[in-house]
Amino acid sequence: MKEKFIKSSIILIIGGIITKILGMIIKLITTRLLGDDIGIYMLVIPTFSLFINLASFGFPVAISKMVSEGNKKSIKILSSSTIASLFINIILILTIIIIAPYLSHNLLKNDKTYYAILAISLVIPFTSISSIIRSYFFGKEKTLPHVISNIIEDIVRIIIIYKGLPLFINKGTEYSIFFLIASNVITELVSIIVLLLFLPKNIKITSKDIKPSKIYLKETLEISIPTTINRLIASITYFLEPIILTSVLLYTGFNNNYITLEYGILSGYVLPTLLLPSFFSMAISQALLPIVSKNYSLKKYNYTKKKIIEATLLCLSVGLIFTVIFIIFPKELLYFLYHTDKGINYMKFLSPIILLQYIISPLSTSLDAMGKSKDNLKIIIITSLIRTLLLPLFALFKLGIYSLIYAIIINIIVGLLLNIKYIKKFL
Repeated sequence: MKEKFIKSSIILIIGGIITKILGMIIKLITTRLLGDDIGIYMLVIPTFSLFINLASFGFPVAISKMVSEGNKKSIKILSSSTIASLFINIILILTIIIIAPYLSHNLLKNDKTYYAILAISLVIPFTSISSIIRSYFFGKEKTLPHVISNIIEDIVRIIIIYKGLPLFINKGTEYSIFFLIASNVITELVSIIVLLLFLPKNIKITSKDIKPSKIYLKETLEISIPTTINRLIASITYFLEPIILTSVLLYTGFNNNYITLEYGILSGYVLPTLLLPSFFSMAISQALLPIVSKNYSLKKYNYTKKKIIEATLLCLSVGLIFTVIFIIFPKELLYFLYHTDKGINYMKFLSPIILLQYIISPLSTSLDAMGKSKDNLKIIIITSLIRTLLLPLFALFKLGIYSLIYAIIINIIVGLLLNIKYIKKFL
């Protein structure tokens, strides 16, 4: 089991490095082509993330956990989850179409985001199916399909953006932002096809297998609903972030150009750079989930605790190396990645705190794997409330974009302390 965990971790880490490099190339091409319009794109991303999380409905975590336990029929789990997921997707698509005008004009206060919001409705069914298939492989502790599909997906995305985005830029900002969101349909479809190729060829699927199981669906929902609420709260917080920040900063005298530009710099340049090492912690967390789930269910608490500590220390060690680099070479990194020197002070200020973010991922994943999603929910509620309440409070003191930075810092510290508290409680 130890060798399998190490093998899975290594595959995910190597894959994470490759996809992170490809992701940075995508980011580099996108930011350079869009220029200052990256701010408008970043305004849409929280909404995109919100609906993606709603569409997945926590099924990936639930499926991985149930499949890893090995006492249920995997195909039955997948069919039950897929049908439920598609039903949820239909509701969300109709919701997006109805609220898009109000969302773009009244909340985001930028009509150029309208078409991009509509594009989200095209993407979510494909991301939902892709995530469900991925979760099956994670439950089986087979990480190679996930890695290969991600790499191919990113390569296709690079080609699409590089060739297609300039054509849409000439037509206007709103069309180029629409294209960036809608292109996910093609990349997710490619990912689904690649994942399907890795399914066992000798599987015999009958009509009984495809028919949803009420028992499996109930068990899936018991795990997925708390997970969904967790992500929903986090996504709503992220969704409200630019709305609250824009409204309060406008009220305190900052102009819209400053807000859009600085928010774009922080969200488009600084935070993605600082979160580069997160691919490592995510890889460890994904490999850790089935291990913790299986051993905790067998009441092997000491072994479970040992694996969580190992994963956490590994994430911290790698994060520390990157943090030193971020503090010493912020200008060089930003110029190399985005051909800009904007955001240097933000990087230096945030680097030490973001280090703590790297170790939250394995801790949070471990709680889900132990079936403690409700406790994860408590953590998300507390940290989200803190971030949402502090943001307008700091903004009223005319701190500009530092209102968001201070809210992020406090949010991370509180989140880490709460995760440690609950892990100790159950182990």
